[in-house]
Amino acid sequence: MVIKVEHELHQRRKGRNTGVGLLLLGLIGIVFGLTVVKVLQLGDITEFEKFDHVARPQIIPEEGATE
Repeated sequence: MVIKVEHELHQRRKGRNTGVGLLLLGLIGIVFGLTVVKVLQLGDITEFEKFDHVARPQIIPEEGATE
């Protein structure tokens, strides 16, 4: 025999938890959207490597070299 009486406190907590969860999902969505926009604006992958960091000479192709 299981007692299933919910206290009023549980319902308030459930509402707050739902609100916090929605806020977290919104924040994750904003960060994901900004990341997608940033990646799509960069055409070449080497540009993405050099965007926020120091360019590494080994990723820059040499003149006259064929791949």
